Formats: sequence, structure tokens, C-alpha cells
Amino acid sequence: MNVASLLPSRVRSFGEYHSSNLALWIGLGFFAVYIAAACMGVKQMAMVIALDLVSCIGVVALRLPVASCAMWVLIAGCTPETWTSDFVPGSESITTAVVKLAGLALVAICIFRFGLVLDLLNPGFAFLLMFCVGLGHGFYPGLTLSDSIRSLIGAVAPFAFSFCRLPRRWSAAVIEATIWIPTLIMVFGAFLTAAGVRPFLSPDAEGSVRLAGPTLPAFLGGFAMIATYAALIELYRDGRSRYLYLMAVNLVILVGTGARSPLACAVLVTGIAFVAIRSSSFTMRKRVLPLILALLSLPILIVVAATSNSIRLLTVLSGNAEGLSGRDIIWPFFEAAFARSPIFGWGLGAGKAVMDPDSLTVKLLGTTAAHNEYLRMGVEGGYLGITAVMLFMTLWTWRWTAGIMRSDRIIIRLVMFGFALQSITDNTLIAPTASILFTWISAVFARGDRKVDEAAEERRGAAEDEVQAVQRA
Repeated sequence: MNVASLLPSRVRSFGEYHSSNLALWIGLGFFAVYIAAACMGVKQMAMVIALDLVSCIGVVALRLPVASCAMWVLIAGCTPETWTSDFVPGSESITTAVVKLAGLALVAICIFRFGLVLDLLNPGFAFLLMFCVGLGHGFYPGLTLSDSIRSLIGAVAPFAFSFCRLPRRWSAAVIEATIWIPTLIMVFGAFLTAAGVRPFLSPDAEGSVRLAGPTLPAFLGGFAMIATYAALIELYRDGRSRYLYLMAVNLVILVGTGARSPLACAVLVTGIAFVAIRSSSFTMRKRVLPLILALLSLPILIVVAATSNSIRLLTVLSGNAEGLSGRDIIWPFFEAAFARSPIFGWGLGAGKAVMDPDSLTVKLLGTTAAHNEYLRMGVEGGYLGITAVMLFMTLWTWRWTAGIMRSDRIIIRLVMFGFALQSITDNTLIAPTASILFTWISAVFARGDRKVDEAAEERRGAAEDEVQAVQRA
């Protein structure tokens, strides 16, 4: 359904409507607003300037939705909430909200420009169900309605692009941007380090170091994992060597972050794909050399791990790192909250209220998150919420992958299986990486779905031509 078709013709043609008189009147209107705000005070003037800036960005996004969405993916991938506080202390929450709202605004623009898809199996509906059940059951002590609403927006936002009828060029731009996120993070991190703003490496509690750039090692590892998936799918589609090189670069970055679960998932998905998935573009002959190099690197890593503890992943391989990084300390608190309401949970957002931010445990571990999505969903939605999210995730993936290219279908299903495994020990749905992961998956879905539509139209056209030929005969 094309939403724009419901509007008057003058409004529908806004993106192509060029009028010097209109521009003149808009300019005069802005000038008058500036004068009035300047007379009222500095605060009002600042608000007007901020609104004007937002308006200008909105006009550009409306005019160039594909480029704007690709730029948003790159910006969100750099996790500005982690480094803007270096310039403006205490801005983490505001920056996170701005990034989320900007993504939702782009979703609205894409629906307006390209059309609406009734994605009835979207996992966002599972979180909506958890929110409604929480309203009826009652919230966890300390959790307010506004907190739960913010959690609802944050939970459904990563899946929002799946409601848009996205063109092929949008999918291509977003997928390409996803592949380049880790490299961009490294370049931007080097710039901040050279400027003396933020260190490039992050020290660990065990004395080893991890790649971080301007973000956190765990986030960078998650983005590198997603970029590896994106490069892998493109490699199997057209077989170009550039995607093999980009995948290798992203894997090297992933190793440097020391993120164990993302690395395990990336190795699992890539290994199965290299061994078991057929591709006419990326044949077995082209896979031999990368597989040999990967196998040869394993003994080298083991030898270095036995003699060095400076790199976090090598510390893990040598058995010197802590197994669960404090997760076994924080999980009992969430298990106790889950046990008090096992069927319906305590409402969306309750996972943020379980731990007291001022407690000694939080100060020692540096987090209030469960680092186990099943446990967090159990606290927020009980067994009902866990079942709903898993069911919607499974049906959503199965429905959208049913008609896409075979290699895309198998890799995406492997990615979702790896996501389910990673969720046991990581924050996968509430982390910034979720927005990038599911935006990329929506791009793969849309590209495949549009291809199926085009193929169906070609078959219908061929059938009609055949019928007409028979009638003429």
C-alpha cells in the first residue's frame, strides 16, 4: 500500500516541486521567526535554530531517503552515545534517544516515499504484547509507565524498517554501509586518539587490551560480526573478491575486540557456509585458499596464546580469563525477579530496574544488564514473553526467507540461529548492534522479496503473452 497515493497531488509531488516563489516565502517566514525569537531571548533563539536544523535535515531525508538511511546506519554504527559524552558530559541518554528517533523518522519517510508493508509477523508485535500484559499485571517496583513506554519504543525500533516497501537501491546502499561500519569505526577511533580525546585500545580486568576505537569493544565486536555476515552474503551472490577481503578485515577486527560470543557465531556461520553452501559465483575452488589460511592460523594463535596475555582473545584461548566475566554474579538477581512472576513477568523495561545502580555489585561489574536475553525477557514478560518473542522471530525469519535466493536464505537462517545462541550470554536485543543487525536483515528481506515480485510479474506477463498468442491463432 502506497501511503503517498492517499494524499492530494500537490502534496504527493512535494519532492519534485520546485518553485522560486515558494522558496522565497519560506525564506521570509524563517527570517521572521528568527527576528521574533531573537527579541524573546537567547533560549528561544536556540530552540528555533535547533528546529530549523531538524527541518533542514528532514527536507534532505525526504528528498534523498536512500542516502539518508545509509548515512544513519553509519552514524548509528559509530555509537555516538559512547563518545559524545567526551565532549558533553551526561549526554548518553539524549544521544541514544536522538539516534533511535532519527531511525523511526526515516522509517516514516520510507513508508511515505516507497509504501507500507503489513508485516504481521514482525517481532515488534511480541514486545507490544509484553507491554500490554505488563499494564494489566502490574510493573516491577520502581518501573514507571513512561519507562516502559521508552523500553517499548527501543524494543520495536530495530524491526521498524521491515514495515517499508523498500526498493533495491535502498537495500544495496544499506548492505554496503553495514559492511563498512567496523572500518569506519577504526578510522574515526584513530582520529579521536590522534586528537587526544579517546584511547584506541581498551584495557581489560585481566590485564589484556581490546580494540575499541570510539565505542566499546563489545559493540565493535558485534558490528564486526554483522559486517562479516553482510560481506559473506554478498560474496555468495556475485563472488567478487572485494567482499572476501572485507570479510577478512572484519574478522581481524572481531578478533582484536576479544568479543567471544560474536566471534564464535561468526566462525560458526562462516565455517558452515564455506563447507556446506553451494554457490555458482563463489565456487569451491575459490574457497580452498581462504580455508587453508584459516586452518594455518589456528596453531599460530595457540602458540601466541600460551606465551602472551596482552590480547584479550588470546588470554581467553589460553584459559587465563574469567569464564563468564561476572555474569554468574548478576544472574541470580534476575532469576529471583523472574521466579516471583514466572508466567507474565513484570512489564517491558523491568530488566533495567532489577539492579540498584548504586549497589556494590553494579559498581564492581559496571553494568545493570542481565547479559542474557532469555533471562531479561523472562523478567519482563515471563514465559509468555519468551515464547512470544521466539515464535515471532522464527515465523518472521521463515516467512521472509521462504522466497529469496538459496544462499541468502540459508545464511540468514544460520545468522538467526547464531543470534539465538549469542543471546544466552550477551545483550543482543537492547544493544546498539540490534538496530544495525535487523536493519541489515530487513534490507536482505526487501531485496529478495522485490526479486520474487519481479519474477512473478515476469511469469504473469509471459502467461498473458502466451494466452494472447493462442487467441490470435
